[in-house]
Amino acid sequence: MSDQARYFMKKLYFVCIALLLSHLCISQAKIFLVGGPHAANVQETNSLPGWDENVKPNYKSRMSFNIGFLAEVPLNESGRFVFQPGMLFMGKGRKYAQLNDTVTAALNDTFQFNNTLATNYMDIPLNFAYKVPIGKKSNFIVGAGPYLSFFFQGKSTSELRVYSTNKFTKEETQLEVGKGTNKMKIFDFGVNARAGFELGNVLLTGFISQGLTNFYTANYDGTFKHRVIGASIGFGLNRTSRKPKDKDKDGVPDATDACPTIAGTIATNGCPDRDNDGIADKDDKCADVAGLSKYSGCPIPDTDKDGINDEEDKCPSVSGMQKYNGCPVPDTDGDGMNDESDNCPDKAGTAEFNGCPVPDSDGDGLNDKEDKCPTEAGTKENNGCPEIKQEIIAKVEYAARNIFFDVNSGKILAKSFVALKEVAGILKENPTLQLSIDGHTDNLGKAEYNLALSQKRADAVKKYLATQGIDNARLKAVGYGQERPLTDNKTAAGKAQNRRVELKLAQD
Repeated sequence: MSDQARYFMKKLYFVCIALLLSHLCISQAKIFLVGGPHAANVQETNSLPGWDENVKPNYKSRMSFNIGFLAEVPLNESGRFVFQPGMLFMGKGRKYAQLNDTVTAALNDTFQFNNTLATNYMDIPLNFAYKVPIGKKSNFIVGAGPYLSFFFQGKSTSELRVYSTNKFTKEETQLEVGKGTNKMKIFDFGVNARAGFELGNVLLTGFISQGLTNFYTANYDGTFKHRVIGASIGFGLNRTSRKPKDKDKDGVPDATDACPTIAGTIATNGCPDRDNDGIADKDDKCADVAGLSKYSGCPIPDTDKDGINDEEDKCPSVSGMQKYNGCPVPDTDGDGMNDESDNCPDKAGTAEFNGCPVPDSDGDGLNDKEDKCPTEAGTKENNGCPEIKQEIIAKVEYAARNIFFDVNSGKILAKSFVALKEVAGILKENPTLQLSIDGHTDNLGKAEYNLALSQKRADAVKKYLATQGIDNARLKAVGYGQERPLTDNKTAAGKAQNRRVELKLAQD
């Protein structure tokens, strides 16, 4: 780089810094000293033969650091939206490492080749960010925007180990700026994003920047763009506070003051309040007497003039007594007996039960006079007796589908006993249940024979359940023969469905 170019760049840096600092001073922004590590790389595209397969994989990121200043300039009253400019020293570039095996090294006399492109820039990010409060003094910050970049200095370092002599050489080349080949461009431009946490006076952020312009002119057709991914920790150098405008000097900022030109109170959003009831005079129908918002600033009324205000008076339009919360001697349940002589003043009843309703011992909603199961909770539809649970019905129906007999016989097959024992267990656990056992056949054979066979099978099931300890009085067995088919008997599948035993539960 020529002395003239260096002078020009330094002058430009100083002008930029002066402009930035003057702006920050005017805006009273918060300034952070930031720095941290990052990984820099170069995104290169070209049409060189074999580049993607043989050369590009050897390029790696260069680890470097960033240091400089970031500022926060509030853009609204809440300070949530901020302009976040900065001035950062950024080490950029990339690394190249190629290690040849013995065969390849013998051919090109190169055992190892390393190259480091180290470029240093002065970046000026111009981000717009938003703060999300996560604590009293903590915020999550996310922002993005463009950045301007000025080349400061750089060098290319090459290291070569020769195979034949095992000689190691190292060369450093200072990078030049200009418009010719193998020269750097002074200016670079791109976009960047930054996100992290502001914890009081400490800033912890991660960032990524992507160059959009070609920063280098090679001696072949190609493009070169910077990419940097890293992190920074920042420490606030100053504390700023912007006092909001308050024309009437009442302590309520004009931005939230409903009466910005007349002094008021904080409770009324800056409007006057003569009676100090928290309701602005302009909305207060009783501006000289303290009241409540729900009554437009007036005290709680006493409509019936019985000395009990309407909020405590359960009968605000009828004069009453304090004893009954402003109501006359009540008959709360409307059963014709006043509460003082009614043993159940909140429930309508009869004189027979001293004002109480007919009792419902099992609490199922049917009184004992109408309840056929007065000591066991049930349903109205079942006359106060409990409905059979669907899960019990389902288990019994499933068991019925697993009862099998010898062909043309009433003998139960052994594989049916598991299902029948489960039915017996259900009946034991529910002593109020009764069971109907219905036998059915298909239409093969004579109807008289099928009727007798279905009765035998129903009786066999009943007999088995009796052996399991179930009272015969709870069991009813009926054979219907072929009279009640589930489906037609035209197919074997249909006949199989019609040959069955149905188990139906009922309440006692």
